[in-house]
Amino acid sequence: METKFIFVTGGVVSSLGKGIISASIGRLLQARGYKVTIQKFDPYINIDPGTLNPYEHGECYVTVDGMETDLDLGHYERFTGIHTTRNNSITTGRIYKTVIDRERRGDYLGKTIQVVPHITDEIKHRMLRKDEKDEHLDFVITEVGGTIGDIESAPFMEAIRQLRWQLGRDAVCVHLTYVPYLKAADELKTKPTQHSVKELQGMGIQPDILVLRTERHLDDHLRMKVASFCNVDLECVVQSEDMPSIYEVPVNMQRQGLDAAILRKIGIPVGETPTMKSWHDFLDKQHNAKREVQIGLVGKYDLQDAYKSIRESLNLAAIYNDAKARIHFINSEEITHANVAEKLAGLAGIVICPGFGQRGIEGKIIAAEYTRTHDIPTFGICLGMQMMVIEFARNVLGYKDANSREMDEKTPHNVIDIMEEQKSITQMGGTMRLGAYECELVKGSRVCQAYGKETLIKERHRHRYEFNNAFKKEYEAKGMKCVGINPAANLVEIVEIPEKRWYIGTQFHPEYSSSVLNPHPLFMSFIKACIDIDNAETLS
Repeated sequence: METKFIFVTGGVVSSLGKGIISASIGRLLQARGYKVTIQKFDPYINIDPGTLNPYEHGECYVTVDGMETDLDLGHYERFTGIHTTRNNSITTGRIYKTVIDRERRGDYLGKTIQVVPHITDEIKHRMLRKDEKDEHLDFVITEVGGTIGDIESAPFMEAIRQLRWQLGRDAVCVHLTYVPYLKAADELKTKPTQHSVKELQGMGIQPDILVLRTERHLDDHLRMKVASFCNVDLECVVQSEDMPSIYEVPVNMQRQGLDAAILRKIGIPVGETPTMKSWHDFLDKQHNAKREVQIGLVGKYDLQDAYKSIRESLNLAAIYNDAKARIHFINSEEITHANVAEKLAGLAGIVICPGFGQRGIEGKIIAAEYTRTHDIPTFGICLGMQMMVIEFARNVLGYKDANSREMDEKTPHNVIDIMEEQKSITQMGGTMRLGAYECELVKGSRVCQAYGKETLIKERHRHRYEFNNAFKKEYEAKGMKCVGINPAANLVEIVEIPEKRWYIGTQFHPEYSSSVLNPHPLFMSFIKACIDIDNAETLS
C-alpha cells in the first residue's frame, strides 16, 4: 500500500505527552503488522539539542547514526523497537540552514527566498521522507513540537495544511489537548480544547482525531460536547487519563479504539484487534512486581528528564527481574568524604551518571571510591566510567593528581585524554564521537556473560575523551580490567573489576538501546546483582 501519514500536534499547554501518544500509535500500528517510523519536528532554531542545557530540554538522545536529538526519540524507540536516524529529528535550524545553503550555492537561480514556498517546501520534503528511497513504510508518524499558536511553529502548520490537501485520505491529523479540572467549581472544562481546535482550524487544519489529556475520567456527555463543538466524530474523541505507567498508554488507547479510528479515517479495513500478548505480559510483570530495589543516581542535574533513558532502562530491567526500581537522585556537588556514607546509605546499587564539564565531578569520584571499597554494585556511564577510572588511578595506582584532560589540561597523569582527531576542533556542536560503534568483548568477563553469546556488540557514544591506553597495563595489573575494546581504533570501551560483585563502567551509553520488549543486558545484569545483594543481606 501507499505510505500513509499521521500528524500529531498539541494545544492548550506543552508537556502533555505528544511523544508518548505518537509512540503509542506506532506500537498499535506495529501490532497490526504495519511498518512504521516516527519523526519529531522541533520549532526551535538550534541545529540540534546537542548544546542545549538539560535543565531546559531534558536529556539529549543519540541515534545509531550519531544525531543528537530530542528525548522523545527515546520514547519512540523504547515503545516500537525501531532504530531512528538523523532523518527522524528535524529542527527549524536544520530547515533554514538547508535552504540558506542552497541559496548561497545559487540553486534558486536568483529568486527571492521566502517562508512560503521555500521553507514550507523543505519541511514537506522532510515530512514525506523524500530522501529515504530504500525503505518502504506503511505509516510515517510526525510529531510537531510546541503548542498551537506558537509563532515559531507556524511554518510547520502551513506545511501540514498543504500536505493534508495534497495527500487527501492518506493523511490524518491527531490533535492532543488538555481538559483541566477546576476544583472550586468541581467541573471539567472543555473551553481550552475548543479554543485550541479553533486556532488549528484558523490555520486551515481540521483535526480528524482529538486526544484529550485529563487527570479525571471524561464521561460520554463531555466527549459528545467536544465532538459537537470541534466537528469531530464521537468515536474519534479519545481520552488520555493519567496512568500508573506510561507503558499502559498504548493499551488504554487501543481499548478506546484510537488505532481503529485512524484506519477508518484513512480507509483501511480495521480487522481484528491485536492481542499484543508480549506487551500485556510485560504489563503483568510490572503489576505483579512486589519487591523494591533501591538505586541511586549520582549526577549533577536534579531533573527527572535529564537522565530519562537511564531511568527508564533501570525501570524496565527491574520489571523483568520481578521488581520495582526506586530511583533516588544524589547531587554529586553535595557529596564529600564526610557525608558519602550517609548519602549512599540504604542503596542496593549506584549509577554514576554521564555529563560534561567540571561541576560535580569530585563528588562522583568520591562516590566511586566508596562503592568500590564497600563492594556496592556500581554502573558508570560515559563520564561516570571516566570518574571510576580517575578514582582508581588516584587511590589504587597512587597517582593523586590523575585526571581527565577535559578537567585539567596540565595533569601529568592524564588517564582520560582527548581523542587525537578532536584536538584541532574548537566548535562545541557535533564534534564528538557520536553514534554506534563496534566493541569486542573479552571472553569470560562479566560483561560478556551479560551479553550472552555475543562477543562483538554495537553501542552508541556521545563523548570526546577516551581512556588513555598508555596506562592500560598498570590498570590491568592492579585489578581493573579493560574488557571491551573498539576493534577499529583499539579504544577501551568497558572496564570492570572482576573481584567486585558488580563494578563496571562503559564509555558508551547503553541506555539508548533499551526498549520495553528488549531491556538492555547490562541493565538487566546490574539490577540482578543489586537484587542478589539485597537478598543476601536480608538472609544474613
